[in-house]
Amino acid sequence: MSAEFVPIFGDSIRMTREVLYTKDAQPFLISGSGTLGWDQVSANLVEPGERALVLNTGYFGDSFADCLQTYGAEVDQIRADFGATVAPAEVEKALAAKKYKIVTITHVDTSTAVLSDPKAIADVVKRVSPDTLVVLDAVCAVASEEIQMDAWGIDVVLTASQKGLGAPPGLSIVIASQKALRVFESRESKVTAFYASWKRWLPVMRAYESGSAAYFATPPVNLVYAYHASLTQILKGTPSLEERFRLHRATSNRVKAAVKDLGLSEVPVDPHAAANGMTAIYCPAGVKASDLLPAFLQRGVIVAGGLGSRKGTSPSSALPMLSLTATQTITSA
Repeated sequence: MSAEFVPIFGDSIRMTREVLYTKDAQPFLISGSGTLGWDQVSANLVEPGERALVLNTGYFGDSFADCLQTYGAEVDQIRADFGATVAPAEVEKALAAKKYKIVTITHVDTSTAVLSDPKAIADVVKRVSPDTLVVLDAVCAVASEEIQMDAWGIDVVLTASQKGLGAPPGLSIVIASQKALRVFESRESKVTAFYASWKRWLPVMRAYESGSAAYFATPPVNLVYAYHASLTQILKGTPSLEERFRLHRATSNRVKAAVKDLGLSEVPVDPHAAANGMTAIYCPAGVKASDLLPAFLQRGVIVAGGLGSRKGTSPSSALPMLSLTATQTITSA
């Protein structure tokens, strides 16, 4: 509640818009992991019994669908083949068959490193079912993959502080368009959450941005300061945000070229649909991820061992999967 903290919080809200290229969407900066973003969307935008369409490209699509069902939504899923994306034509077919309140897209699924095309999906939704909200799960994408929220017609972006945004974990960041806020404000039933309710958080966000403190629950002050420092570096430092995206692609291409030179395979089946902020690869035959992780660690590189039900498998044989976060630190060198 200190006078020194108020402008830090307010500036963080304003700079969050800049990263997403939006003029008037409403950021929510709340203590919690990225998972809290699913709860915010499910509780505030989908009333019990309404339909949600989940475009599933891996483990995190499964979890988003589970969260929506927990709050009473009727969920359909379009499941991409392992390592692939959902084709816009499949989305068009589904939207022509049923009316959906929201369509969810995982921009980068950490379990597969698959990079979806939210602009192409949003174009289909706006053409076929313009009242349907487009929700982008971008926890593993914001600040490492370009997201033009206004220009592409994305209604909600949810993310977290610890990946491309470069701050410590613990801050749930959700950005809702004015259209999404109107849907929230016109809902007929009570929001089915307490902590995640925008009814409680919206006055807090608006107060801090207008220059005064407000209270619902204690904000993560230290994390907001760290987030503010990271946003300042991203938006006002060197490289620029646009150059940052280019450097992510360049660094990612070097990692992926090294993977190919080693004779290893990536999980994404289409190189044009592979993330720039991480790389997921299969280990050599007969080698377990658990054997390789300590060797990476001895060289100062932390590598994840995979996520979800396909962990330790491949489409053709039992090859363990590794996930490399390739571009957490970006320099011009």
